[in-house]
Amino acid sequence: MLKISNQLNIPDSEIEISAIRAQGAGGQNVNKVSSAVHLRFDVSASSLPAFYKQQLLSLQDQRINKEGVIVIKARQYRNREKNKQEALNRLKELISSVAVSRKKRVATRPSLSSRQKRLDRKSKQGRTKALRRKVFD
Repeated sequence: MLKISNQLNIPDSEIEISAIRAQGAGGQNVNKVSSAVHLRFDVSASSLPAFYKQQLLSLQDQRINKEGVIVIKARQYRNREKNKQEALNRLKELISSVAVSRKKRVATRPSLSSRQKRLDRKSKQGRTKALRRKVFD
């Protein structure tokens, strides 16, 4: 059971973990041992509350595919157990991140003095560029 918060837990039956062979450097160990972990979690078929499902599916995250399945590949360590724990931690962080409500942005207008300073800088820059031009007699 993956504990997300005090009120939210995900049963192990909803998380599909499979071992795959890691890529890259590692010598013979890479060719022999399946130490990387491939984690799949179907958001829509899970027991998560509707709020979490909606927030996760609306995320623009490359780990969530079109079918609403979270796919996490962990291959940082040479040990399968460490990679499994890393994948579970990443899933936990992803689900926890949608629980935090974002503060609404309040639209503001620039002050009169800041607008005036901006225009002064623009005109000064224009004068500087004009002085760099060729001088014709």
